[in-house]
Amino acid sequence: MPRTGFYHDERCFWHTGGTYALTVPVGGTVQPLAAGGLPESPETKRRLLNLIRVTGLARDLEFRDAQPATRADLGRVHPASYLDRFKALSDAGGGELGHCTPFGPGGYEIAALSAGLALTALADVLAGRVENAYALSRPPGHHCLPDRPNGFCLLANIAIAIEAARAAGAAGRFAVVDWDVHHGNGTEAIFHDRDDVLTVSIHQDRNYPLDTGDAGDRGRGAGLGFNLNIPLPPGAGHEAYLHAFHRMVLPVLESYRPDVILVACGFDASGVDPLSRMLCGSDTFRMLTRMIRDTARRLCDGRLVLVHEGGYSELHVPFCGHAVLEELSGSSVRAEDPLKRRIDGQQPGPRVAAFHRDLIDGMALESGIGA
Repeated sequence: MPRTGFYHDERCFWHTGGTYALTVPVGGTVQPLAAGGLPESPETKRRLLNLIRVTGLARDLEFRDAQPATRADLGRVHPASYLDRFKALSDAGGGELGHCTPFGPGGYEIAALSAGLALTALADVLAGRVENAYALSRPPGHHCLPDRPNGFCLLANIAIAIEAARAAGAAGRFAVVDWDVHHGNGTEAIFHDRDDVLTVSIHQDRNYPLDTGDAGDRGRGAGLGFNLNIPLPPGAGHEAYLHAFHRMVLPVLESYRPDVILVACGFDASGVDPLSRMLCGSDTFRMLTRMIRDTARRLCDGRLVLVHEGGYSELHVPFCGHAVLEELSGSSVRAEDPLKRRIDGQQPGPRVAAFHRDLIDGMALESGIGA
């Protein structure tokens, strides 16, 4: 059985939204950027794909494609009214239905294909066709609410994949770990009152969205205790992320014992990302992947799916993604990170690192983890 499936489609790189300058709508005194619109660019993903081919890592992956998610697949998460509005505007040439989510002609079909990559990756892992999988989905999905797009996200890719697997009877308990630097508010909202999906988000505190991601939000109703937020202060880096995983993420997964683990895999906690103030490097993502892969092997026969989310440094995302795929596949191929020394040299000193550990330990105790 191939170890790692890699799911992508060139058409996902053709999604476009050119009416913004970074995250601010163009117009009035806001001049368009010379390089284009949103920082959610196809180049971060395309350069990752190029890098794994150039280094030879692609030979250690099982390349696969997917069909778009069907209307029935999308309808398990998104109401018909939202899908109808999205499709109509897409057919009319594009537009915008929510904050920072512009799209061009065919945007609906491209978003459905992005969701289809995640859906098929999860289905293949649960069917045993691959041990683990990486879906190079674009546009991303973890901010999308059932009835409203948000933060570059037009459809809730991971939630759509989970609901399709549930409908097929392929699994009953799912865990979603979101290490994108922005809070996974969409995934959280969709599963907030349910105990059959554990949602964990480790993110920069009050980065985006500004009003979600609080450590005190543990879910609601039947979902109380099945949502975990780990907001970290700006400047947190490698050691803080590893400590948060050891102290909070892995114990919660061990306690929950899911049938499969999914990761909302964003690389925007990178030390050179333009939309965050964190200090993670490619080694951080390598180690997070190693820990969650080993946990998946202990808990659920290695069933693990990573779905690409954010990350806006066209230079650094490919090296972070390469490190993740090295770990997933067990490949000996390496790509030297040209920014490793710079990011390693910016890591917090002992006093700040101790503050981060104490903060994480306090959140763990308040959440009842290891009490």
